[in-house]
Amino acid sequence: MSEGSDIGQRLARIRRRIDEACGRAGRDPAEVTLVGVSKLQPLERLLEAFEAGLRVFGENRVQEAEAKRPHLPAEADFHLIGPLQTNKAKKAVEIFSTVHSVDRLKIARHLDREATVRAEPLPCFLEVNLGAEESKHGFSPTGLLAALDELAALEHLRVVGLMAIPPQEPPANAPASASGDDAEVARSWFRRLVALRDQVVATPGWSGARALSMGMSDDFEVAIEEGATHVRVGTALFGPRPAPGATP
Repeated sequence: MSEGSDIGQRLARIRRRIDEACGRAGRDPAEVTLVGVSKLQPLERLLEAFEAGLRVFGENRVQEAEAKRPHLPAEADFHLIGPLQTNKAKKAVEIFSTVHSVDRLKIARHLDREATVRAEPLPCFLEVNLGAEESKHGFSPTGLLAALDELAALEHLRVVGLMAIPPQEPPANAPASASGDDAEVARSWFRRLVALRDQVVATPGWSGARALSMGMSDDFEVAIEEGATHVRVGTALFGPRPAPGATP
């Protein structure tokens, strides 16, 4: 079996799992965007995935996406899913159609300033650090709500929703079913993101920020059941990620 056919089969299986999760939730599969997490994957694997039908690629680093983007067809859509440094904002605006990782006001301001060159505002997600983990980026839930007025004034950004990577430990007051079950732990956190999203869209002027970027290879089905509109799937699609330092 060739690597290309392997990716094609993996993609087909993921599409079926998305369809099944949507069926359980009474949702239309067309509501869910599959973002293939291609960070550290060699260009050949991205081309194989494109040939198999994948159209949205998620990259963590501006430099890596910049190297890959010219070699894929124009129909390939690149999303930034990793943290962004302020000095990379200009290049990010040039390369990515959507940014999932607006994790603080400073980054939002820099992106807004650089996005003046775009014909349309830059779609973006606000990243939330649900568990207040020191190892992760993102607004705190209360900090995000406090920042909405300033974010609304950024004319060249279009906030489409919220993004989060759930902690591995269950939240306080999680149901007993979450104990020891990684997917159910994630479900508890996803529900918290949904509740925060609902607070955001209830804020005047924020009714359009309904999207939810949540769920990865191990829990994307649960995320879809809880309302995810974008799932970020890497290992389940591309297989094990090459070691850092390998040539992309």
